[in-house]
Amino acid sequence: MSDEFYIKRCLDLATLASGSVSPNPMVGCVIVADGKIIGEGYHQEYGKAHAEPNAVKAVFDAYGKEAENLLKRATAYVNLEPCAHFGKTPPCADLLVKHQLNRVVIGNRDPFSGVDGKGIERLKNAGIEVVSGILDDECHYFNRRFFTRIKKQRPYIILKWAETANGYFATKDGHQKWISGALAKRLAHQWRSEEDAVLVGKQTAIMDNPQLTSREWPGKNPVRLVIDKNLQVPLSNHIFNNEAKTIIFNEIKTDVVDNIHYIQMEDMHFYLAQKIAFQLYLMDIQSVIIEGGAKILSQFLSTNLWDEARIFTSSSSWSDGVPSPNINGNLQETVQVGDDKLSIYLNDIR
Repeated sequence: MSDEFYIKRCLDLATLASGSVSPNPMVGCVIVADGKIIGEGYHQEYGKAHAEPNAVKAVFDAYGKEAENLLKRATAYVNLEPCAHFGKTPPCADLLVKHQLNRVVIGNRDPFSGVDGKGIERLKNAGIEVVSGILDDECHYFNRRFFTRIKKQRPYIILKWAETANGYFATKDGHQKWISGALAKRLAHQWRSEEDAVLVGKQTAIMDNPQLTSREWPGKNPVRLVIDKNLQVPLSNHIFNNEAKTIIFNEIKTDVVDNIHYIQMEDMHFYLAQKIAFQLYLMDIQSVIIEGGAKILSQFLSTNLWDEARIFTSSSSWSDGVPSPNINGNLQETVQVGDDKLSIYLNDIR
């Protein structure tokens, strides 16, 4: 099998931890000896063992005393450079050196300053053959949330909305009226389980009274973020229940009441999108879905603070309503989801 084949297998393994390792990257590791996979592992949960020690452990669990000799003639495949620093776990590069692996094949170099080339250097200094840059673009896109946070000091920002066939986003009178169907709703809940946070503005929180949870998909709930300058959302609304941590960005107070965190910000009418993005970076929130309303979405679009847009278009039309935000990006994919069409855009300027 080719190096590309095993790196793809690393990505398959890493995907199993989607939504569970942030702000760390998703990483898988495959160990091959004599043309056979002898161990696999992936980083399963933030703060716990990384992919490489899990894969090495799998080798010892399967082969016992024979494991040491197998590892000395083995190749380890990993989609991101093995770490070279002490964090919540010991350096993975040191573990591979300890067991004297013959070869290490890497997808991406790690952009984090504590690693960035240091893991590769440590392996090479120990006499281990290192090959890097295998499926580099594919691995980079796979961990685009992590790369965005490290390189741009902000979270990966996903815009999401539904619109009618003739381009309306919401009713003019503010009353809730569903646009997309049941399958689109379930998919949106899956997306929430995969990202760190979901954000809405005050009007959406009041008019739609959303729960902003992943209740129709197995997995974690995201952190709920609400922009409510003057704290006008009623405390009886769903965002104040105990289903998930909720952060209220406002100009009134900073306080913590059970799972509700109030964060005071100054002059929210100036550079709001930039302020929110940087605040989320400081809070180690690596990705966020912005679900409305139209004003909030437009602010992130106008300041070019977005990476991906996911837009459901229904087959029905309205006689009038609030026009949908204008999107200017690279159409990546269009798929049918029940009666709705899903269009996924990537930002051209990334």
